Amino acid sequence: MKIKIIAALVLLIAAFVGYKFYDDKVAAETAKTYQTAKVVRMDLTKTVSATGTVQPRDSVEVSSKITARIKEVLVDENDEVKSGQVVAILDGQDYEAKRDQAKFKLTNAQQKLTRTQRLYNIGAKSLEELQDAQYDYDTAKSALEEAESDVNETVITAPMDGVVVGEPKTAGTMATQGSDNPTVIMRIADLSEKLVKAKVDETDIGSVRVGEDAIFTVDAFPDDKFNAHVTKISQTDTSNSWDVSSSSSSSSSSSSNAVIYYYVTFSAPDPGNKLLPAMTARLDIIVGQVKNALCVPISAVKTDARGSYVERITKDKDGREAAEKIYITLGLYGEEFVEVAGGDLNPDDDVSITYEVAEKNTSTSKQSTRRMGGPPPM
Repeated sequence: MKIKIIAALVLLIAAFVGYKFYDDKVAAETAKTYQTAKVVRMDLTKTVSATGTVQPRDSVEVSSKITARIKEVLVDENDEVKSGQVVAILDGQDYEAKRDQAKFKLTNAQQKLTRTQRLYNIGAKSLEELQDAQYDYDTAKSALEEAESDVNETVITAPMDGVVVGEPKTAGTMATQGSDNPTVIMRIADLSEKLVKAKVDETDIGSVRVGEDAIFTVDAFPDDKFNAHVTKISQTDTSNSWDVSSSSSSSSSSSSNAVIYYYVTFSAPDPGNKLLPAMTARLDIIVGQVKNALCVPISAVKTDARGSYVERITKDKDGREAAEKIYITLGLYGEEFVEVAGGDLNPDDDVSITYEVAEKNTSTSKQSTRRMGGPPPM
């Protein structure tokens, strides 16, 4: 009898040990392993990215008001010039000849007017003849003024202070006048300060304000960061797509599916004169900043019907982790972190950014499902 009791106790203990082992194994297999990050205080910055082109503050194309061959170019590329400085001279022989002819005609017209006036005074000429003589004189005078102006236009001067950018036209080139396609003899630009003209997506343009700062880089100096600030925001998109009267219905339909961009102009001080016109600038526009903000990684934020929350991870005395929902109010978004403007979180709290279920093979899963509710068979 005593042996039977001992045997029963042994079986009972074995069953309890087996069940405990099984229970711990199942718990270990189904436990969550949390990947966590710390709640931190930090200076948070929100930026908008854009790509633009470096431009001079002001520039002008120097062309001629008359058609003539270039006789002499007095400046070269990269030369600094002052407003009013002579930069080129055109061949003015034809215009000088026309001026001399105009002078001769004016002299004759003046003599005729004087003679007609004298004869009119003694009644030998009619008023109509006097008026005709006066008209001829005025016409000759205007022709001379025009001819002298043309001669003066053979001397090309700089219209502004600046630097000659690009190679000027060479002597012997025919400089043609015109409002549509005149010959550009040279270009002069004010490089004392640079501008950056960038395209900003319509989804970001609402965050950009005049006066906001930006930092940008250029490929020529990848390790240098240049400062800039917003000076102008265009009130129309880059293609004026809103103006349906200036485009066909088909183009309007196609443009409605295109991404809309707006031009934003930045002032970019360049004391080292490193930036050259047409360089590509990659900008980060600072559209929001907050100092010493309580922040969590964006990847930690989840949402449900109540709003945004994070899972704060705590450990019990046995080292087992548990997740607690903490609802929070979000503030400024950065690239990786977001400001916690309200909620029961403290610096150094651990929050879940992902979790993993411990790997189990298919047979173990089936066995554990089958064995739930009792110890493994003896």
